[in-house]
Amino acid sequence: MHFQDWLETPQGYYVLQWALHKHELLLADVFGFNAVQVGLPRYDFLRGNRMPFRFHCDESGLVDVRAVPGHLPFASQSVDLVVLPHVLEFADNPHHVLREVERVLVPEGQVVVTGFNPFSLWGVRRRLSRHPLADPPWDGRYISVPRLKDWFALLGFETRGGAFGRYAPPFRQEKWLNRSRFLEAAGDRWWPYGGAVYVLQAIKRQAGMRLVTPTWHDRKARAKAMVAVTQRNGQ
Repeated sequence: MHFQDWLETPQGYYVLQWALHKHELLLADVFGFNAVQVGLPRYDFLRGNRMPFRFHCDESGLVDVRAVPGHLPFASQSVDLVVLPHVLEFADNPHHVLREVERVLVPEGQVVVTGFNPFSLWGVRRRLSRHPLADPPWDGRYISVPRLKDWFALLGFETRGGAFGRYAPPFRQEKWLNRSRFLEAAGDRWWPYGGAVYVLQAIKRQAGMRLVTPTWHDRKARAKAMVAVTQRNGQ
């Protein structure tokens, strides 16, 4: 089973609903011209954002831009926002993926990462699994928030915000997940760092640099040029 197929199971949809809602809240006030979603092309994590040019990037042929996460076909400092929904934990070299994101982001550009929390009931389920590398989502290499923040700092990102969510045990049946809904409010209040998944938002900073923003018309022209390039690459 592919991870995207797992997201359509009751267990996966339970996680997906929360992540999509959090992206809508986080991205509503992120402005610019070019936004890129890497991975999970069936789901629109950019739907709450209002940038004029939004691209979906994946290895499949059913996207705007066909590419692997570690080699994004965008010019350096050409993208305002990159979202990585469950990309890093399934990447062979997650730190390289973040370096590539840092390359394509403009100064003050933003990245939003979604991942599974290893310090949760779901993380415990993965560690106790007899075959942890066999089926999604247990075949991923979960990255903790403190570790991800360290990676951000090394690449010159400043963590801006984020959230944990989904506190029910990893039940497979929808009825048990529904019966555990009361844990959401309790988890947010009493053990917020124990959520099954997290969303973390960071901004690309460049120390000692005075940011000179191009005029609106110049940036719009550059954004349109990138549209033409990515469309040719996606053919």
